[in-house]
Amino acid sequence: MTKEKISIVKIGGNIIEDENALKQFLQLFSKLAGKRILIHGGGKRATQFASKLGITSKMIDGRRITDKETLEVITMVYAGLVNKKIVAQLQAFETNAMGLTGADINSIQSEKRPVKEIDFGFVGDVKQVNHHGIDTLMTAGFTPVFCALTHDGNGQLLNTNADTIASQIAIGMSEIYTTTLYYCFELKGVLNDFEDKESVIQKIDSKNYKELLAAGTISAGMLPKLENCFDALQKGVAEVRIGNTSLFSEKNNLHTTIAL
Repeated sequence: MTKEKISIVKIGGNIIEDENALKQFLQLFSKLAGKRILIHGGGKRATQFASKLGITSKMIDGRRITDKETLEVITMVYAGLVNKKIVAQLQAFETNAMGLTGADINSIQSEKRPVKEIDFGFVGDVKQVNHHGIDTLMTAGFTPVFCALTHDGNGQLLNTNADTIASQIAIGMSEIYTTTLYYCFELKGVLNDFEDKESVIQKIDSKNYKELLAAGTISAGMLPKLENCFDALQKGVAEVRIGNTSLFSEKNNLHTTIAL
């Protein structure tokens, strides 16, 4: 029996910050055939709000240190302002969206990251995804919109990387559906030369990934994203694609496909 298809889409922060780009993306997302789930962060907006409140944002290697005050700001921005604006716009595009954190319907449980060289504070690493609960919402006609917050099962919210949430949801849903995972951001794909925005690497597999790493082509923020991509493929996700909003347009121009 052929599984029904589902699209899991994570949008990057630069799209969230650009009202026109966000509107264009959400219009395309609303027209995607079949069931779909959206995941977003909102780190830049959270940093702005923290600054207004006199809270200094601490980052190490691009990862946010999440103390108690920062977690409160993140919760307000991710689960409140950003999530509800996205949900409202999707309703305008006739998509019956429902905004969620990982605590809602116990959808994503995490454990607080253990303190090693760095204490990241209230940051969570995903343990399990309640894919049956999420599927119940979709079967009822809702489109889940997840922000980058999970919970530990003991009443504590945790800041969790949105790329990881997307890959873990995709892995969970692949038990029920044929799953495609999309990472959508402002670039056309993974670039061979960051200064040349047209130098898209159209396919990355296990072999040339090692070569690209050795050459230093892939580094910084793209590293954890690609690690999530390979992890998803190894655990049942059918396809992973990285690119800009043209991923969802009929033209579907240049993008990067990840393969094992």
